[in-house]
Amino acid sequence: MDYIDRIRALREDHDITQKAVADILGTSQTMYARYERGANELPIRHLITLCKFYDVSADYILGFTNKIEPKK
Repeated sequence: MDYIDRIRALREDHDITQKAVADILGTSQTMYARYERGANELPIRHLITLCKFYDVSADYILGFTNKIEPKK
């Protein structure tokens, strides 16, 4: 599972919309949808924000581990 699948799954598991995540990231819903589709790469600043928001490690989002653990 790559980060594209992980960010979509985290969003869906938290029952929030792409628009809501886009607002948290300070970007448009259209751009966030492009991240979830893999049309654009997720910037590091957004990765950090998502880790904080979902309380998971970057390793989890990036697919280096399958353990959902709070960020350290």
